[in-house]
Amino acid sequence: MLDREGFRPNVGIILLNANNQVWWGKRVREHSWQFPQGGIKYGESPEQAMFRELEEETGLLPEHVKIIGRTRDWLRYEVPDHFIKREIRGHYRGQKQIWFLLRMMGRDCDVNLRASNHPEFDAWRWHEYWVPLDVVIEFKRGVYQLALQELSRFIHRHEHPAANRPRRHHAKPQEKPAVSKATEQEEQK
Repeated sequence: MLDREGFRPNVGIILLNANNQVWWGKRVREHSWQFPQGGIKYGESPEQAMFRELEEETGLLPEHVKIIGRTRDWLRYEVPDHFIKREIRGHYRGQKQIWFLLRMMGRDCDVNLRASNHPEFDAWRWHEYWVPLDVVIEFKRGVYQLALQELSRFIHRHEHPAANRPRRHHAKPQEKPAVSKATEQEEQK
């Protein structure tokens, strides 16, 4: 399903852990890494597509995550011709995406890269928030920058519960400096 301009509706997923690191997946049998993403099927909302893609690509279910933000509008990127199948060249230009920022509420062991019959990833890791900009394939870099920038505003507002716990500082009562008897007698004069 393409729009009039040749862009396929799609969702992108930025998944954060408690340390605000992002989930980063290695594509099957390739040396490229990316965020989970996938097409929106006819009749699906972007949110429905996001949960479907999340489960298919990472094995995570809605109870393992919490939505903390999404992009306001579609973000687009064009795919270079040499990555496009011959039969759709001239019609297909790229992806238009709604990006979701999710907080991982489950555990790392909840991730299952073999949840679908056609795995997208064969490895994954946590990365610092901005690192993907340095390592994602060139033609996706602009849309990654836009998504990360727009969604970064939600991070401090919706911290993970563990990060919001007040820190308790056990301050000792101020002790008076030790004073010798001779000094006390001297001060009393």
